[in-house]
Amino acid sequence: MSAFNILLVEDNEGDVMITQHAFAGWRDDCGLAIARNGIEALEYLHRQGQFTNARKPDLILLDVNMPVMDGKECLKRLKQDDELRLVPVVMFTSSRAPSDILDCYKFQVSSYVVKPFGPRAYIDTVRQVVTFWSDLAQRPSATW
Repeated sequence: MSAFNILLVEDNEGDVMITQHAFAGWRDDCGLAIARNGIEALEYLHRQGQFTNARKPDLILLDVNMPVMDGKECLKRLKQDDELRLVPVVMFTSSRAPSDILDCYKFQVSSYVVKPFGPRAYIDTVRQVVTFWSDLAQRPSATW
């Protein structure tokens, strides 16, 4: 089985840690990279600055509410980029705001998942999302 690379775009250190914990000892075939906001995510995806050796993600988990550049603006820019628009993006956020959900689907998000409360439910949800996108979904293949 080939590696499945995930880019987590998340500013909340607790959420980063629990996501890392979700992968610990679960799927050795998954690589997890972290960006702290939309600007860092775009730098990672364009292999700029500290991310010159970045691996193309097979999936992006993107929070809505972040400093510097929020998830909606990042998503909008991703979907306008010919090289990046085919990478599946899952909004993984605590926001249940109907306007956030609508905006993200207008910007062509692949899916919108609300983070559950509690560590066990959070870990289960992250694993379900990754399992779907890595094992069940058919993704367009592209080289980077």
